[in-house]
Amino acid sequence: MDKIWLKSYPEGVAAEIDCTQYRSLAHLLEEAFRKYAERNAYVCMDKFLTYGELDKLSQQMAAWLQGKGLKQGARVAIMLPNVLQYPVAMAAILRAGYTVVNVNPLYTPRELQHQLSDSGAEAIVVLENFATTLGQVLAKTQVKHVIVAAMGDLMGLKGAMVNFVVRNVKKMVPAYALPGSIQFKKMLAEGARQTLQPVKLGHADIAFLQYTGGTTGVSKGAVLLHSNVIANVLQNEAWLKPVMPDAATAPQLDFICALPLYHIYSLTVSALMGMRLGGMNVLIPNPRDIPGFVKEMAKYKIAVFPAVNTLYNALLNNADFAKLDFSSYKVCNGGGMAVQQAVADRWLKLTGCPIIEGYGMSETSPVVSANRCDIQEFSGTIGLPLPSTEIGILDDDGEPVPFGEAGEIAIRGPQVMAGYWRRDDETAKSMTPDGFFKTGDVGKMDERGYIRIVDRKKDMIIVSGFNVYPNEVEGVVAGHPGVLECACIGVPDANAGEAVKLFVVRKDPNLTVEQLQQFCKRELTAYKKPKYIEFRDELPKTNVGKILRRQLRDEKQAA
Repeated sequence: MDKIWLKSYPEGVAAEIDCTQYRSLAHLLEEAFRKYAERNAYVCMDKFLTYGELDKLSQQMAAWLQGKGLKQGARVAIMLPNVLQYPVAMAAILRAGYTVVNVNPLYTPRELQHQLSDSGAEAIVVLENFATTLGQVLAKTQVKHVIVAAMGDLMGLKGAMVNFVVRNVKKMVPAYALPGSIQFKKMLAEGARQTLQPVKLGHADIAFLQYTGGTTGVSKGAVLLHSNVIANVLQNEAWLKPVMPDAATAPQLDFICALPLYHIYSLTVSALMGMRLGGMNVLIPNPRDIPGFVKEMAKYKIAVFPAVNTLYNALLNNADFAKLDFSSYKVCNGGGMAVQQAVADRWLKLTGCPIIEGYGMSETSPVVSANRCDIQEFSGTIGLPLPSTEIGILDDDGEPVPFGEAGEIAIRGPQVMAGYWRRDDETAKSMTPDGFFKTGDVGKMDERGYIRIVDRKKDMIIVSGFNVYPNEVEGVVAGHPGVLECACIGVPDANAGEAVKLFVVRKDPNLTVEQLQQFCKRELTAYKKPKYIEFRDELPKTNVGKILRRQLRDEKQAA
């Protein structure tokens, strides 16, 4: 394939990355522990954890896990929000030679049982706030070892007060029964009396089972090898080189970690790349508390901020956020969903730092493309393929389409998963014979190599034979000053086959359907105009803030 996008690369960004510098992710982490032992690696609720402390604590937990007789490659689940125990557990599992299964703490019992059973997890670390869910399904899984963490476990003397407030004042810990479980602090104490046995790990070992969000059907585990995730850390680092200082000589960089670490975007771009560069990750356990989030941000000189459109938008609509000092901002990454121009323009005007929109998936560790980090204006594209990445735009027969024509986005590169966990049929359906992963997303590539997402195949609306892509409609409507958030879906229509239905959360409480219809009439061609508009107090979202069109569709079908 002719990599035309390389001509559009910024100066200093290499076309290829070298994954051979690390044997495994454990090797990458242990290097960071040695190089930056005295630096703070993480902070949560004003409690700092140094690289040296993270090294020691993860060794203790790794030794404890090995002492339970788990064989190399065993799956160990992490069911934690963004608290200090997460990086300890992740590093421990990888160093012990096991596979991390990231679990959303807000899962329902049904969702949790599916993931634990499907992965075959034999151990789990869970925050006590969510232990009641685990208690309802534990007997139906293969899990033999349960570690229960409390919010204040790693917070020293302050921890006792934190735990008292969480349990007794805020009543955030429902009653649970987990016979045979062990408390996180006791587990560490036991592990301190044991010795971590060296494990031979290589690129082909499985580092993570990263379950897809299930927005397109049954949740499947993407098998991410050590090589996949190492590659993506190095790809992202290479891509940001034009704006990032040399980690060896520059002051430490602060990463804001508001998106959940159980999500691959935050895990790779915040946690792992942050540690590779010797940065400090500021953990935000609850980013939905925007006033509290803004107070935390005010304490640090943030340099790297990965987020989704909805989070950027929420911050822009908080008066105190506008009072912060943005002079340290170097990179604001936008992923997980389309970044809307109205949000990107406001963000740049306020902070002086552009949102660098990119694109990726759980199956690709996750980032595959991004806009140049030296841009100063919103492009509306997902940018260029990262180093060592190839992207093809394919027709329904799997053949490349000409520049400017829409087709399915397909990806080949070292960050692409090994396949779906125990789903050979699904893996076969998603891969081309020459090794490209078919994303199910529809896009176009121009002659410079820039890619524009048109939409997911499934989300496309067909009105009287014309294709309507929700991203386009939503992008236009989001530009109305009275609109806070919006989403659109296709609904059955007797005349046109389908019609566009728009759901809107108002910023201006006086905004009317008629005013919005006039705006859409002005901005959209007739067949793209929403036929129906419904105002809502909020829109359904995933835990990383991605709006769930599927849930809106399901509600309409049920009605």
